[in-house]
Amino acid sequence: MLEIGILFPSVLNGLTTGAVYALVALGLTLIYGVLHIINFAHGAALMVALYAVYLLKTQFGIDPYLALVIVVPGMFVFGYALQRGIINRAGHGKDENILLVTLGIAIVLENLALLVFKSDTRSIETGYTLSTVAIGPAIIALPKLLAFGGALAASALLLLILTRTDLGRAIRAVAKEKHGAKLMGIDVDHVYAMCFGIGLACVGAAACFLLPAYYVNPQVGAGFVAVAFTIVVLGGMGSFVGALVGGLLIGVVESLSGLFLGESLGQIGIFAVFIAVLLFRPQGLFGARL
Repeated sequence: MLEIGILFPSVLNGLTTGAVYALVALGLTLIYGVLHIINFAHGAALMVALYAVYLLKTQFGIDPYLALVIVVPGMFVFGYALQRGIINRAGHGKDENILLVTLGIAIVLENLALLVFKSDTRSIETGYTLSTVAIGPAIIALPKLLAFGGALAASALLLLILTRTDLGRAIRAVAKEKHGAKLMGIDVDHVYAMCFGIGLACVGAAACFLLPAYYVNPQVGAGFVAVAFTIVVLGGMGSFVGALVGGLLIGVVESLSGLFLGESLGQIGIFAVFIAVLLFRPQGLFGARL
């Protein structure tokens, strides 16, 4: 029987990781909820954001948390331009075309990263990288604690935008009935591009919270986006609350699985939960009953 002194730090560590997972999944959920497509380029976008944070630190000495004011708007503009200039035009309104286009974008971005940065794994050093904070019997790395708080704050800001602003009302209208929204004068193509931009801004924020205690290489996004897809299904396709709760839950499950099975097998628990949800509640924890 494991003692609370072992279990509590593991749960706390899982929550700090899960908050960042949730932020990545929220961006994916927003894109799916409005455009009704699965963005296969989401992981590649996270990789681009991580490299942006890395370059800002190594070339200009900008702290990853200060880089938020550059990377988040930059990823938003990148996402908006990507959707309006490439995905919308190349997709021709067909979901299967859009899926292939996003997959193609992911392949191009990953291979460009391989060309420029090679396959080397890179990380950064900051004055607080190895700092820790004591919370009860747990010792938590300071970057993980800051990532937890920052990811929750960014998630709250996104939910505030969606529920309390004109843009949020337009997004919800388009998600519910795009033809009706168009008849009411809403520019649907603009809303689509805004959603894609906000979705990529979320991964930009996640990159800033991750890198002080993480690493970057051209394949780094694949692992995160696989977990993000699991969270989206677990929480309920298109459910923002589900993505947030699911991210925290998956983080804890991964941490406890690593504790019991070994760190290299930690993700077994994630996919065991995923399969269980598909078997017994296929609509997800917060999804509408099918």
